[in-house]
Amino acid sequence: MRGAKSAKWVVGAAVVALAATACGSGESSDTKAGGSNDGVVRAWWGDPQNPLEPANTNEVQGGKVLDMIFMNLKEYDPKTGKANLEAADSITTTDQQNFTVKVKPNLKFSDGTPVTAKSFVDAWNYGALLTNAQLNAYFFQDIEGYGAVHPDAAGAKPTARTMSGLKVVNDTTFTVKLTQKFSTWPDRLGYKAFAPLPTSFFTDHAGYLAKPVGDGPYMVQSYAKGTSMKLVPNPYYTGPSKPKNKGVLLKVYTDENTAYADLQAGNLDVDDSIPAQDIGHVKSDTDGRYLNQPAGIVQTISFPLNQKQWSKAGMEKVRLGLSMAIDRKTITEKIFQGTRTPANDLTSPVLGAAGGYSSTIAGDATTFDPAKAKALIQQGGGIPGGHMTIGYNADSGSHKLWVDAVCNSINQVLGDNKACVGAPTGTFADFRNQITKGQMTQPFRSGWQMDYPLIDDFLTPLYATDGSSNDSKYSNPKFDALIKQANAEPDTTKAVQLYQQAEKLLFTDMPVIPLWYQNGGAAWSSKVSNVTENAFSYPVFTDITVNN
Repeated sequence: MRGAKSAKWVVGAAVVALAATACGSGESSDTKAGGSNDGVVRAWWGDPQNPLEPANTNEVQGGKVLDMIFMNLKEYDPKTGKANLEAADSITTTDQQNFTVKVKPNLKFSDGTPVTAKSFVDAWNYGALLTNAQLNAYFFQDIEGYGAVHPDAAGAKPTARTMSGLKVVNDTTFTVKLTQKFSTWPDRLGYKAFAPLPTSFFTDHAGYLAKPVGDGPYMVQSYAKGTSMKLVPNPYYTGPSKPKNKGVLLKVYTDENTAYADLQAGNLDVDDSIPAQDIGHVKSDTDGRYLNQPAGIVQTISFPLNQKQWSKAGMEKVRLGLSMAIDRKTITEKIFQGTRTPANDLTSPVLGAAGGYSSTIAGDATTFDPAKAKALIQQGGGIPGGHMTIGYNADSGSHKLWVDAVCNSINQVLGDNKACVGAPTGTFADFRNQITKGQMTQPFRSGWQMDYPLIDDFLTPLYATDGSSNDSKYSNPKFDALIKQANAEPDTTKAVQLYQQAEKLLFTDMPVIPLWYQNGGAAWSSKVSNVTENAFSYPVFTDITVNN
């Protein structure tokens, strides 16, 4: 889920990524301990990093809300991830560069105002404009005129406020001209950075941030930052995903253990952040009300390449050696009880081979080889200063467990129990803020939850120069050129091959260490039924029913 010039975290698009993080509890006036709250689903939530603007939300917890309150031109099928037309009647092109978008008539936002072609064009122009400092601005760079509204040069100011490639034809039609051919561009349009915005977003921005307005299946009834958000069905929504419940109460937790205790006590209905130490017995704790399924999520460790000590010549050998010093198999088995799978590329198996996943693309880079790992680290000049930390957010106890395990593995390989230690930051929001501001001086946990099910989404936002979720600040002109070539390739098979060539460069340069693929997991109380997760690991809240 979800990334101006820095991160999804995941997205993610980006990211993440990707992994859920934050979870203390707080009963609000919208819920009563032990009660089902008259058809309302009570669910775990982590406090989002930023206010919920579509073009400024690129981490999982904010993305979870945007997924519920916005309907895009396309939406992704919960089971297959396929991009299907939703707010759009059609998206057509004759040359893969010029597109005509027709918006369904009579759509409305949750405030009753119309969703028009202008709602999309204004939103995209706002997201792209440099002075609005939107984290997801990068996603609009393929549209002609982006350079004028978002110049790359340091200190440069926009020479235009709108992109020349966007034109409103009438209330239900607009056209898009890209800077080059991009055959899969329409499939990006389910990502929430491309959501439409109501007029109130521009006329009363503070009011919108206090109570976001969208065109999706739910609408925001109340929002207390750091405590909870109450969502109820949007009466103006006419799409196919109408809620089967009376709403969702998202409860912010700063401790995932507290959330799990609330689930067991009947004070929480859906928990999709199960503590690692409880995974082994969650099924018995909940009488089988638990799901564990593959999701488009990969966990990584990023290196701060904006720091000279980690980017100087030879350091790529150190980074590779550190990757080979990690015993992924043991860690995923002992800590995560089979809910993680050791990674051997930087995408996700849910893409399949046709979508770009490859089990061999990393070569030996993700193979646990203590002797070779130690030799590479020594050849590269050793860990800078002889000591490193791995940063993580402390509001998820699970991160401490695996970070300590990764450091122990590295320390054993190097024969030095102080070579690597974990470095916690209090909250997810504070942790992400340090990353997006480029303030990290040591490696840190990262990850990616896909925005859309294409290999492009696992590569471009995270590793293209100035990519929206490029946490490591990586830059390689050869990588950028291959990505552009792949984007312009109309043959999907050939495009995937070009993306994979770009990915191979990452295993030479090693800006990040792939760790494992993360399954989606959730447990639920006896008060709700029909709990599932989509390919992005979000609970499909619209399908959840509250038992009588």
